Amino acid sequence: MTVATLSIILFVLLFAFLGSGLWVALSLLGVGMAAMALFTDAPLGLVMATTIWGNGNSWALAALPLFVWMGEILFRSRLSEDMFTGLSPWMNRLPGRLLHVNIFGCGIFAAVSGSSAATAATIGKLSIPELSKRGYPEKMVIGTLAGSATLGLLIPPSIILIVYGVATEQSIARLFVAGIVPGILLVTLFVGYVAIWGMLNRDLLPDEGERFPLREKLRRARRLLPVMGLIAGVIGSIYAGIASPTDAAAVGVVLALVLSWASGSLNWQSFSEGLMGAMVTSCMIAFILAGASFLTVAMGFTGIPRLLAEWIGSLQLSTYTLLAALTVFFVIMGCFLDGISVVVLTTSVIMPMVQKVGIDPLWFGIFVVIVVEMSQITPPVGFNLFVLQSLTGRNILTVARAALPFFLLMLLALAIIVAVPQVVTFLPEAM
Repeated sequence: MTVATLSIILFVLLFAFLGSGLWVALSLLGVGMAAMALFTDAPLGLVMATTIWGNGNSWALAALPLFVWMGEILFRSRLSEDMFTGLSPWMNRLPGRLLHVNIFGCGIFAAVSGSSAATAATIGKLSIPELSKRGYPEKMVIGTLAGSATLGLLIPPSIILIVYGVATEQSIARLFVAGIVPGILLVTLFVGYVAIWGMLNRDLLPDEGERFPLREKLRRARRLLPVMGLIAGVIGSIYAGIASPTDAAAVGVVLALVLSWASGSLNWQSFSEGLMGAMVTSCMIAFILAGASFLTVAMGFTGIPRLLAEWIGSLQLSTYTLLAALTVFFVIMGCFLDGISVVVLTTSVIMPMVQKVGIDPLWFGIFVVIVVEMSQITPPVGFNLFVLQSLTGRNILTVARAALPFFLLMLLALAIIVAVPQVVTFLPEAM
């Protein structure tokens, strides 16, 4: 049986499992079991047991539930209210005015949650009613939220970067650091677009006539200090080499609990709900990783990744052609699967191809995350679209149209990091 036939059989089997509504983790395990049982002579049970245990018993993976818990704690605190209060006096005189609060608020919350959906829900719950009440165009309110919330996947501590690091055996600390400049680049592009739109559409924006003296701006900005301190403590300790990502995550949880308690929003209900939410999310991700790790090993036994890599090499594709093809592939996959599933599902096949043409796996991790960000605002299964649909009551196509300019801005950011790879690699190389 040729590698093409074998690949098609397994691919059809995978989509049959997913199309039937079977959990992603069970679908991955099922395809791996089929590949091992039908196309190899390896002992299925022994390989499955040792692979799942070996990949689950990872100290690097311990950072994941801790960062998820930190985000859950802050999601239930007064953080979003404090951010709006602290940011709005500084934004109301800029072109685009308080629309910028969505961008900077999402950027700040992304740096402490690591989750795109949590960022959209947290900032959206506060800003959508406030901006709608002031008369801001609904399309821009939804668009800025949809685009900016995806920063939760890129700005460290990013859950998906932890998953990619574990799946590809890359340094999570270096991946975190590599995501900082691209994250700032995306924020800059979003702010620039909103500012230009604001200058061209002054008549569509409400008059924010209230002026704040500098003393009042500084007084309100003090409400940003706790969360900025948390970000500096978590990311700064990793960058300085003082703490590993897992150590920093543990400190982040403690600081998040302290901040929540100090704000008066920590009680037994919020604590237990946050812990339960973190446990459910972490178990889901761990289960998917277990299935993906077994599928990766099963693919190794069948020889498919090696043969595909050799085939790609024989085509003599340029690096840019391969990256363009992978961009389309990941966006299409992201139309039907969540970002974490896309990453763990494809790494076993994609990475040999990527390494064959000499692409840096560290740089490729940031590339993948930006493409997955794009898929989060692509119908029919863009997770951020569903979150904003529930918050606004608009249909998903209306939300998708509002998010389209930000999809194109992410595509521009992708082109920039391809043309100038040092945007991603400069900080990790300086560590």
